[in-house]
Amino acid sequence: MNNIASYSIPLFITVILIMALFKKVNIWSSFCTGGLKGLKCAADIIPALIALVTAIELLSASGALTAFSSFFAPVCNLLGIPEEILPLSVMRSISGSGSMAFFQNILSEYSPDSYIGRTASVIMGSTETTFYTLSVYFAATRAKSLRYCVFCALLGDLTGSVVASLLCKFI
Repeated sequence: MNNIASYSIPLFITVILIMALFKKVNIWSSFCTGGLKGLKCAADIIPALIALVTAIELLSASGALTAFSSFFAPVCNLLGIPEEILPLSVMRSISGSGSMAFFQNILSEYSPDSYIGRTASVIMGSTETTFYTLSVYFAATRAKSLRYCVFCALLGDLTGSVVASLLCKFI
């Protein structure tokens, strides 16, 4: 199986090159044009990514995440959601690598087989890094109006966290 997987990308590239030759496409020109478009897209996205990384670091270093978790702990207890996963739920919307650090801490402290560990695992698999996705999407498309995108995406993240907690509680 490993041998098949190691040949899949070269095979895919070979098929593309053969099709391009068959259709008489200027391969070099198409490749250079695509590379230039990719660089322009990356240049458009970089400012949004820098702002996002800065905001993540400020949120983590300022203690705002801890304060946020403490503030919403009674609501979590009322809903039956372990308050230990609240920082993970918040960070998951902001940063994949930041949430992975919280996730690893949860697993090392509570074990993967615990209710908290299982809930954290499901949250990691059922939610998206919302702000990263939105910033990349809106930077790439140059969309001006966010309207309800952020609210709906965060509501989806909240729903994913709540449902993950409830499912892990009953399963």
